Amino acid sequence: MTRHADCQALLRDRRASSDSTQVDITKVPPAGLRRSVADDDGSLAQAEVDNRPFLFRDPPDHTRLRGLVAKAFTPKMIDGLRARTEAIVAELLDAALERGELDVVADLAYPLPVRIICEMLGVPVADHERFQGWSAALARGLDPEFLLTEEVIAARMEAITSFGLYLLELLAERRANPGDDLLSQLALAEEEGDTLSEEELISTAILLLVAGHETTVNLIAGGVLSLVQHPVQLERLRSDPSVVRSGVEEMLRYVSPVQLTGRTLLEPMTVGEADLEAGEFVIILIGSANRDPMAFTDPEVFDLGRAPNHHLGFGFGIHHCLGAPLARLEAQVAIPELLRRVETIELVEDRPSYRRNVVLRGLETLPVRLTAA
Repeated sequence: MTRHADCQALLRDRRASSDSTQVDITKVPPAGLRRSVADDDGSLAQAEVDNRPFLFRDPPDHTRLRGLVAKAFTPKMIDGLRARTEAIVAELLDAALERGELDVVADLAYPLPVRIICEMLGVPVADHERFQGWSAALARGLDPEFLLTEEVIAARMEAITSFGLYLLELLAERRANPGDDLLSQLALAEEEGDTLSEEELISTAILLLVAGHETTVNLIAGGVLSLVQHPVQLERLRSDPSVVRSGVEEMLRYVSPVQLTGRTLLEPMTVGEADLEAGEFVIILIGSANRDPMAFTDPEVFDLGRAPNHHLGFGFGIHHCLGAPLARLEAQVAIPELLRRVETIELVEDRPSYRRNVVLRGLETLPVRLTAA
């Protein structure tokens, strides 16, 4: 599905399941879209399916698991993180301005959300380098599996195992010495008789750690690149604070950090002109929907004041991104502050390099030269 209306219709319809175990393997193309589900030779550990996070589950499991963490991501709770976000951004930019150069990915877009989500969960920031590789392997492993080599699939499995073992140790520490962090709260909820199993706890923590920064890295870096490539819009954001909010929404539409997702049909459906059968797997091209000329005027134009802007950057329906308020806050703080503190910002490379990821599309590096304001 490529059109905005069709993508949105599927995202909001309960007959379209996020649980890929519902796929009818006889209706999956021979190339294979999700080998972990549509493979009958047992090549991928069943545990990967059994312990999938709530992002890939339907109600009632989805409702129960998401509900346990949703209170930490309310707008009120996230707004309480503003001062801390501003402090981290200032620290990162101080170091960059002293050097006179910045890799927007490595020096700003990556460390900011990692430090915030680590602090929320109670993960020592000193450990973030340990899971950087694991997180990258999981992000790459979200791509359709016909695009993945056996090495990439093996790396994903290794990352899941390593992440799980690491979190088991951390959970033991949190049970012994609970704090105010989210991981301690989840551990206590389990001990108080909630229906949260240890496997669910670990998969939820992994999801929050990975989703809590991977997409925001792509949003901030992609947003900065878009501004540098559109200097009129860059000056508009620098001079007019009133477009910060709408500007970040436009970055979500224009950059589309999450390019696609998928749904399995629980019963026959007609979407647009397509008659779909139960058990079929549908790829929803969010990046395409966000450039649909039937939904957006001049969709190829980068316009920070765009209104209305009903982008699907955070999804739609019951699986609308739980961390949307946090991602918005981090981008709304980091990007304007960067522009406020520099007089000029220019690309070191005319064609910045992107990671090979398809689902979570993002820059690999974005080196820029800075002149302090």
